Parts: sequence; C-alpha cells; structure tokens
Amino acid sequence: MKLRKFVTPAAAAVAFAAILLAALLNSPPRVKATGDDDDNGNDSRIQRGLDIAPVHLNLEGKNLALVGLGSYIVNATVPCNECHGAGPALNQFLPGDNPYFGQTAVIDPTAYLGGGRSFGAPVSGSAVIISRNLTPDKTGLPVGGRTFGEFVQIITTGVDLDHLHPTCATGPSGPIVNTGCIPAPFNGDLLQTMPWPGLRNLTNHDLRAIYEYLSAVPCVTGPPSPSPRHNDCQ
Repeated sequence: MKLRKFVTPAAAAVAFAAILLAALLNSPPRVKATGDDDDNGNDSRIQRGLDIAPVHLNLEGKNLALVGLGSYIVNATVPCNECHGAGPALNQFLPGDNPYFGQTAVIDPTAYLGGGRSFGAPVSGSAVIISRNLTPDKTGLPVGGRTFGEFVQIITTGVDLDHLHPTCATGPSGPIVNTGCIPAPFNGDLLQTMPWPGLRNLTNHDLRAIYEYLSAVPCVTGPPSPSPRHNDCQ
C-alpha cells in the first residue's frame, strides 16, 4: 500500500513533465520586447531595404544589417526623400519615371536626401522652412557631419542645432517678424514641419540603423553655411 501511494504521485509528476515539455517544444518562439534586436541579419526588412536603396551605397566599414534596416525605414516606412529631396515632392523622380504620372518610380540619385524642399513661411514675412541635407559630409558622418549622439538628440527632442530660424524678438507692439526668424508661439529652438514628435518613438536600434544607412549614401554638395542644404563633400 505504501508503494502504491509513492508510485502514483511519481507517475503523475512524470506525466505532467512530459506534457509541459511537449507544450514548450510546440509553442511559437517568444518575440523580444526590448526594442533592441540583434544584428544577425534574420530580419526580412534588411534584404528588402538593401534591394530598394535608390543610390549606390558605400558599405566599407558599415554594418550591413543596420544599413539594410535603415534603408527599409528611410525608403519604405518613412519616405524621407519626399521631404529631404530637392524641389517639390514630385521632382524627386527622374524625368519620365514619375509614378504619379503612371510611370516607373525611379528616384533622382543626384539630389537624394540632399535637402532644399521649401515648406514656406509659418507666418507671412517670417523665415522660410527648408529641409536639411541629410547626406554625409567629407568626414563620412551623415546629416552634414553630425555624430550619432547629436542625431539622436535631434530626432528625440526636435532641437535645431543649426539655429536657422530663431524665435523673433518682441517689441512694444509684438513680435518683430522678419525673414530670419519665426514668431511665437512657434519655438525657434525646434525644427518646424519635421515629424520628430512621432519619430522620437523609434527604438535606439532603429535610430542606429537609420544613422548607419545615412552614412552609406552618397554625399550631395550644398551651398555654404548657413544654407539648410549646406554640405562639404571634399
């Protein structure tokens, strides 16, 4: 009788362990929720990003997985060239290759992410908002030579490190509006029209991927500072 009391619970424990093991073996793999995936290249977005990059990429010394993911974000998820290309959005394509005209979509590589698109003035007579040049400068760093730390600061806080359109001074009758400033309540310390309030929610891994991709695209020369398109390729 004592043996039967011992064997029965033991058998039950073995059966339970077998059921638990079977459940673990047949359950789908868990998805990490840390926001910082590894760079093992298993993400399908990486290859898609490499396939859709509209320019020749300089991959020397670059992390290929990050470049591919960055391209996917920049070109498929948040089409940055629509704002950071030259001229009106429709002009980002080569002549005869404008998809909005029912043609093949081929982006003009000579102006890709080179900045210069005008969004007009927030207030009549104030500074005109023009998109910045995101391509690398002669140092190889993107966004005209910004470090990764500066890039993260820009995206997560919206700060305008170039101070291209400060807040207008206020006189006795109100803001002194001119083409070099923007009046309150616009905050001249922040980038205007740039969708950083949404982009700041990207994971640090995604930001690193974008930065790595932008460092791999060709440099687009821009006018001298303080032009928003300023960039020195040599």
